[in-house]
Amino acid sequence: MKKIVITGSNGLLGQSLLNLLLEEKDKYKIIGFSRGENRSGRNDFTYVSMDITQELILKEKLQEINPAVIINTAAMTQVDDCENNKEVCDLLNVTVVKWLVEVSKEINAHLIHISTDFIFDGKKGNYTETDTPNPLSYYGLSKLKSEEILIKSNINYTILRTILVYGKVFDMNRNNIVLWVKKMLEQQKEITIVNDQFRAPTYVEDLAIACKISIDKKATGIYNIASKKILSVYEIAQQIAGSFNLDKNLIKPISTSTLNQTAPRPAKTGFDLSKTNKELGFYPKSFKEDLERFKEKLM
Repeated sequence: MKKIVITGSNGLLGQSLLNLLLEEKDKYKIIGFSRGENRSGRNDFTYVSMDITQELILKEKLQEINPAVIINTAAMTQVDDCENNKEVCDLLNVTVVKWLVEVSKEINAHLIHISTDFIFDGKKGNYTETDTPNPLSYYGLSKLKSEEILIKSNINYTILRTILVYGKVFDMNRNNIVLWVKKMLEQQKEITIVNDQFRAPTYVEDLAIACKISIDKKATGIYNIASKKILSVYEIAQQIAGSFNLDKNLIKPISTSTLNQTAPRPAKTGFDLSKTNKELGFYPKSFKEDLERFKEKLM
């Protein structure tokens, strides 16, 4: 039985991983690390309430558990907050990863880490795993630094790069684009959405599946995980409205320049999924198809 530690087990991906991996209790023993109370609605795994930014506590606990796999889903992902609080961002997104690498080396664990499309400048779009990063924001830079720590280490690592993750779990403390657009339109509220940024959103359950495949196949290196078609954020909102039979006319297009966001965003990302298809045997679908799966889950 494989011991697996999930950092950030209360989060969207963390809870999705619990739900997926606990389907095979004979195969995996799951330990979740997160701050505060266990919010997953499950008690069939070991929960450790922990602040992973405390180096000694984190390392001691990991050495004691001695997991075969560590999945690091914990991160500071609010882009403008990272720009305004660089030290806090660095601690969670970079320093913690350095500590996880150090422990993984000692206990010979496979470290699976989540990264982002924001490591790119957005000039090209449809990025491969080997394209040269050039982050525009401090968030993107922090995630790039964490990738570099893994790449330079001698451990077994997997980096899963992803884009605009959405989904729903038991007890959520963060919103995501699909739930937000759906809620606003259900309340008949007009929303403004940028039409000059392009993304390929990721259904959280796909990201969880990619983590599981990485465990089972012992896949190492960098892989792209996102839906297969690049859309403008405005088109994304339109598709959400269409999927849930809501009023598309409430969605008004605007340009990024009108937003006055603290941190710059890449104009066009999206991923080439060829390596993911070939090496992981995983074939993500279009956002439209994923929305149908998500809709069924919400019913």
